[in-house]
Amino acid sequence: MRAGGTLLSDKVALITGASSGIGAAAARHFADEGAAVVLVARRTHLVEEVAERIRKNGGRAVAVPGDVTRRADMDRAVATAVERFGRLDCAFNNAGYASAGTALHELTDDVFDRTMDVNVRGVWNCLRAQIPAMLPAGAGAVVNTSSVAGVRATSASAPYVAAKHAVLGLTRAAAAEYGAHGIRVNALVVGSTDTEMMDGVLAAGPAVRAGFGGKAIQQRLADPTEIARAAAWLCSDASSFTTGAALAVDGGRTAK
Repeated sequence: MRAGGTLLSDKVALITGASSGIGAAAARHFADEGAAVVLVARRTHLVEEVAERIRKNGGRAVAVPGDVTRRADMDRAVATAVERFGRLDCAFNNAGYASAGTALHELTDDVFDRTMDVNVRGVWNCLRAQIPAMLPAGAGAVVNTSSVAGVRATSASAPYVAAKHAVLGLTRAAAAEYGAHGIRVNALVVGSTDTEMMDGVLAAGPAVRAGFGGKAIQQRLADPTEIARAAAWLCSDASSFTTGAALAVDGGRTAK
């Protein structure tokens, strides 16, 4: 049987990028806190494994393989939440794509396009699918994953910095537009985190590695669960007076 907390008791949550890293950690943590979770990721076998482990632990989970860059996939994921669990209460839009180590003038169009499509269009597609499902209830909470790169230039590529700034803009615009409808929208300003995606970024070389982790006050990478806990709080009723916020979960990186 599942043993855990009650922060998200009886909530229905949708999580993107749920096959690994922060998304998979959030899937497990949200389920441990009582939520039914709908998990979205491109890698079918991995996201299904995450959902199966949650179910074996007594939780409620369903995997919906899909790509956030495709609007139809996000519509299908939200429809699955409603069909399987009756509604959608909250969402953690976490899927992302990062690159580093290449100068702006040397980046190819496909890197720019991929970075903007996943990080910006992906959040856009999520919001357009999720908000209509929340409007009838007059309540809901959405959390978008931004980054330290969303508030300052970092060692990440220029398109990634631009994309994560755009995520904060979408978050604030949606919060302002839907606040009167009871829907809260917030973002996480995430610091360097020990994930598969970060492994790929750090592979660019020593100069890139020096720009991550060590610049934070805590002098380390985050564990994905540390980010997941912040997302769960923002999705819960405990954060009822928080909307339009960019919550730093960065080991103090933006305090310096």
